[in-house]
Amino acid sequence: LFPTFSPPPFAHIIMADLKAKFDEAAEKIKSFKPSKSVPNERKLVLYANFKQANVGDVNIDRPGMFDATGRAKWDAWNAKKGTSKDDAMEAYIKEVEAQFAEFA
Repeated sequence: LFPTFSPPPFAHIIMADLKAKFDEAAEKIKSFKPSKSVPNERKLVLYANFKQANVGDVNIDRPGMFDATGRAKWDAWNAKKGTSKDDAMEAYIKEVEAQFAEFA
């Protein structure tokens, strides 16, 4: 009597394709040797989207005041709170592509 939810046809293929592209981008950025320095803000964009895509919302306490790097990472990740894993994967892929275009 109640309508049931069913995912769109081929949704599992689309999600698997996104995950494959995400994994490829993550491997690609590991070997990236930029010709000019990538600003920390852009590195934090990658970090935050990677964590949001893999873990979801922040699940750890904010680091103490003497850990500036840890706090910056935590703040960037926390700013993604509520972002879906798929949206974070898409944003990560786009940022990897943008960094390769801009800093290669």
